[in-house]
Amino acid sequence: MTHGLLGKLRRFIEARLSPEGELGLHMTVGVALMLVAIVVFHELAEAVMGAEQITVIDLQVANWFNQNAVPWITSCLLVITHIHGVIGAITLACLFAWYLHRRRAHYWLLTLVITMPGVMILNVLLKYVFGRARPSFETPLLQALSTYSFPSGHTATATALYGILGAYLVCQTQPGQWSRRVAIVAGAFLMAVLVGFSRIYLGAHYLSDVLAAMAESCGWLAICIAGVSTLRRRRAVRQDQ
Repeated sequence: MTHGLLGKLRRFIEARLSPEGELGLHMTVGVALMLVAIVVFHELAEAVMGAEQITVIDLQVANWFNQNAVPWITSCLLVITHIHGVIGAITLACLFAWYLHRRRAHYWLLTLVITMPGVMILNVLLKYVFGRARPSFETPLLQALSTYSFPSGHTATATALYGILGAYLVCQTQPGQWSRRVAIVAGAFLMAVLVGFSRIYLGAHYLSDVLAAMAESCGWLAICIAGVSTLRRRRAVRQDQ
């Protein structure tokens, strides 16, 4: 009986690590990334709600940027932050969706359609769950917002959007072109970081708001990509039968 159980366990693990299986390596990686993101988000949320050391760092960072703002940097980051607002994010997502449709990348289009509205709704729900007030200054760089601060909506949507774009471009890259793949991943990551930085610099969010938003978005994105990949593989298997 022991050998039988070990055999079943071995086959189960092999199936989860198989690159070809319907619920193989892609789903395993997706679930693993989601779980890591949940742990990171939980730790950040717990630290923020418990008023731990990170909240002190949040205030120090926010006040430093507010007191040491450089006019031309402020102007540039205002453009970045407005481009990635709700209307801007929807516009960028629609343009990307149109591009994917023209390229007949239907599964990537489905991923985009699931991911973007999903991360926006999730972010709004989390804001109301935690109800954290935004940073407050005597001379704010950005008009005060009435919505809650934790986590950052701009950062969450930007991370999801550039994450999908980066993943799509990486998958379109020829095997062996590792330098191009690294450049794509780095570019997508830096764009999400830039949007998050603009929110901290302009005093719209704390550092922890941005970090939590990136964790939230990465977890949601990982499971969306894994889920659509599973659907694609399952349909491919059925067509071959």
